[in-house]
Formats: sequence, structure tokens, C-alpha cells
Amino acid sequence: MKNTIKIFAILFLLINHGCKAQQMVQATKDLHLLKSNEQRFINKPLKNLLKEVKPEIKNVLGTIGDPSYFAFNFISRDEIKRKVIGRKHISLYVYVKEPLDWNFNKRPQGKEYLWSKEDVEKYGNLTVIHIKVIERIED
Repeated sequence: MKNTIKIFAILFLLINHGCKAQQMVQATKDLHLLKSNEQRFINKPLKNLLKEVKPEIKNVLGTIGDPSYFAFNFISRDEIKRKVIGRKHISLYVYVKEPLDWNFNKRPQGKEYLWSKEDVEKYGNLTVIHIKVIERIED
């Protein structure tokens, strides 16, 4: 009987751990889950939110203001420039508490809009204060 309880306890822990390992946003259509779970990310580091996003961030723009924010896109600048009638374009806006040190002119030439590992290191500890998801259909 004790062995059976131990086996069930171990299986429960393994299953529970496996469920938590999956990222919240598997595809761009799931980005709305970040907004509906916004309280989970408020006053937490940006890197916590980004760990929940599986689709590759292909384009980013940092906006200095009060508050500062990042606009994350999941299609490249070239794809954005090519208008495709009926295409859904979903953007993730993440507002941060701290002033943003984002200078477009100091970013690597030709990669000004790319989100890099260095960006995660530099901006990952900024505090999330608001999340917005905007979906547009091109016409």
C-alpha cells in the first residue's frame, strides 16, 4: 500500500511538472492569453512574460515615453511592408515602469528592428505594468 501511494505521488509530481513546462502562447493567435492573464505578469520582469511566448519575435520597436513600451511583432518588416489583403497582423504591446533606454540610431545597422538575446539581457529586468494585444486585418 505504501509503495502504491509513493508511485502515485511521484506520477502526480511528474505530470504536474510537465504541464507547467508548456508555454502559454504557442501561436500568435494565443497572444490574447497574455492579456487575459495580465495580472500574472504585472510588476514582474519582462523576461518572465517573454518566456511564455513561443512564436519568434521578428520585429520590435521600443518607444520612449511615460510609460515606455515595446511593440513586438511576429512578422518581419518586409512582410509588414507587403500588404496582404485579409491577413491578420497581431502585435503585442508591453508597457514598462522604468524609462526605456532605446536609441534606434545606436542599434546594429540593418538589425534595428530585430529582438536579440542581448536585448533580453538588457531589457529583461524591466517591470511590466500593462499588456495590450492589437489585432488588425489588412484591407
